[in-house]
Amino acid sequence: MGASAGGANGGYTRRSSRRRSSFSAMSEINVTPLVDVMLVLLIVFMVAAPLMTVGVPIELPQTKAKPLQGDSEPITVSVDKEGKVFLQETEIDPETLIAKLEAIAANGYDERIFVRGDTAVNYGAVMRVMGALNAAGYKKIGLVTGSEPDKKEQKKAQK
Repeated sequence: MGASAGGANGGYTRRSSRRRSSFSAMSEINVTPLVDVMLVLLIVFMVAAPLMTVGVPIELPQTKAKPLQGDSEPITVSVDKEGKVFLQETEIDPETLIAKLEAIAANGYDERIFVRGDTAVNYGAVMRVMGALNAAGYKKIGLVTGSEPDKKEQKKAQK
C-alpha cells in the first residue's frame, strides 16, 4: 500500500502541489492602495476647499459684527473697485443679474444672497445692486464685511 501511494505511480506529492500553487492566478483584490489614494485625495480636498470660496479680489470694509451661521452656501454678488458686478466668480451685466439669479436660485425668492462691495467702490453702486435684488423679490440679502482686528491686536502689531 505504501508503494502505490508514492510519486512513482503518478500519485499526489507535496512537491507538485507547491508548483501548481505558484502558477495559479491570485483571486483576491488588494484594496490597500485604493484606500491610500482615497485618503490622500480626501486630505487634499479638505485643505483646498476653504481656499475655493469666492475668487473676485475685493478689499472688504472692516466691522466688529460676528459672522452669521448658515446651513447652505449663499449666492454671492460682488461689486469690485471699478464698479463691475460679479455673480459668484463670473462678471455679469447688471441688467441680466436678476434673470441669472432666478435661474440658479434653488430656494426661489427665499435664497440667501450676500453682496460684497470693495471699499473703493462708490456706495451708490452697491446700493443699486441691493435695490435691484430687493425689487426683484429677494428678501434675504446681506452685506459681507471683513472682521476688524481688536485694539489689543493692533497694539501688538505696532510693537
